[in-house]
Amino acid sequence: MEQLVKKYAQKLISAGLADNPLVCGLDDEVVWSRHDDDILILEQILEGMNINSLVCAEPAEPYLTIFQFLTSRYPETITPGDCETRTFLHDVPVTGDFTAASILTRLRKRKSVVVASDNTIRLITFGGVSPEQAFVSFSSVCFSGFVLFFADYLRDCRQVKTTGEQERAFAKVVALLEPPHRTPPTLQAGPFGSEEEVCKAIIEAGRFTVDYGLVDSYFGNISYRLDRTIYISQTGSSLDELAGCIDPCPMDGSSCAGITASSELVAHDEIYKNTKNCAILHGHPKFAVILSMDCPDFDCPNRGFCHVKCTRERSIEDIPIVPGEVGTGAAGLCNTLPPAIQNRRGAIVWGHGLFTVANHDFNQAFRHLLEIENMCRQEFFARIDRCRSLGEQPD
Repeated sequence: MEQLVKKYAQKLISAGLADNPLVCGLDDEVVWSRHDDDILILEQILEGMNINSLVCAEPAEPYLTIFQFLTSRYPETITPGDCETRTFLHDVPVTGDFTAASILTRLRKRKSVVVASDNTIRLITFGGVSPEQAFVSFSSVCFSGFVLFFADYLRDCRQVKTTGEQERAFAKVVALLEPPHRTPPTLQAGPFGSEEEVCKAIIEAGRFTVDYGLVDSYFGNISYRLDRTIYISQTGSSLDELAGCIDPCPMDGSSCAGITASSELVAHDEIYKNTKNCAILHGHPKFAVILSMDCPDFDCPNRGFCHVKCTRERSIEDIPIVPGEVGTGAAGLCNTLPPAIQNRRGAIVWGHGLFTVANHDFNQAFRHLLEIENMCRQEFFARIDRCRSLGEQPD
C-alpha cells in the first residue's frame, strides 16, 4: 500500500495537478504519503465511510485560481457540462467548512468535494478499492473545472457580461497556461503484422497521449485493426499502463473478449468497417472539449441536451462536432461518430473528446490529435478576440 500511495501522489505532481498532495490508503493500517495536520480530520472521514483511500490537496496552478473563482461563483455546487462530469462526477459539491461532518455529508453522495476555507482551496476525493480511484476523481475534477471555467468565460464574453473578478481570474489563468506541445513524438512505424507488434505500438501511443496531456486523467481509448481483429484498450484501463490491458476482438463477433473492451468498441468497429483506417486514437484534449460545447444559439430548444440532441452542423475548420453518448444506445456515439469521421482526420464528440484515425500506425493519428487540439486552442482565443472587438456575438 505504501508503494501505491507514493505512486499516486507522484502522479498528481507529475500531471501538474497538485504540488504537495496528501494521499492515504488503507491496508492493515492507514498509510499516508506524508505527515500533515489535516490527517486528524481526514481519518474521521475514513472512519465515517466504507472506503479504502483519500486524496486531499490544494490544486496546483492554474487549477487553484480556477477553483477560487468557481467556488466564488458557485458557492454550493459546481456543475460542469462535459461528458466526464455527467458520467462519473454528476456535480462537485462545495463547502466552506473543513470539518469531518461537512465533508462526510457531501462525500457520501458524490466522489469529490471542494473545500473553500482558511483562505485556501482543498479538493478531496476518495477510492472505494484503491488510491487509483481517488487519483482519477481528483484528475477529473480538475479537468472539468478547467473546461467549465473557459466555457463560462467564452459564453459570458459572447453575451458581453463578464465581471471584473472573472476578467482578472481569466487573465491570471491564461498567463499560467503551459505552452502547447508543437512536435509529436516519433512512434513505432507500421503497418504491423503481428499481435505483439500491435500491442507494443498501442502501449507506446497510449503512454505518449498521457504524457502530452491529451487526456483527462488517463481516460480515452486506442485501437488497431489487424486483418479482421480489433486490438483495443480495456474499459477503465490507464492509457499510460496498457500492458496486459489490450483485448483482441474479432470483427465477426466470434469471441467474448469485447466484454472487457472499451465501451466504445462498437464505434471503433463501425469506423473500421466503413473506412480504410487501421488505427484510432481517442483523447480528451481540453480545448477541443471546450469548443465543442460553444454555441451562439442561446435560445435553441435543445439547450441542456446538446450532447444528445444537437441538430446544428458544427465544425472547427475541417473537424466536425457531433453529439453522442458513451455506449451503444439510440443516442450513442457509435451512431453519430463513424459517418462523421469518414474521409476526415478526426471528429469531436460534444463535451467528450476527440477521435483521430490513421492508415498505417499511430504516428499520423497522434499528429492529428495534437494538431487539432492546438487548432482548437488557437480558435478559442480567436473567438474571444472577436467577441471583445465586436462587443456582440460573432457568427
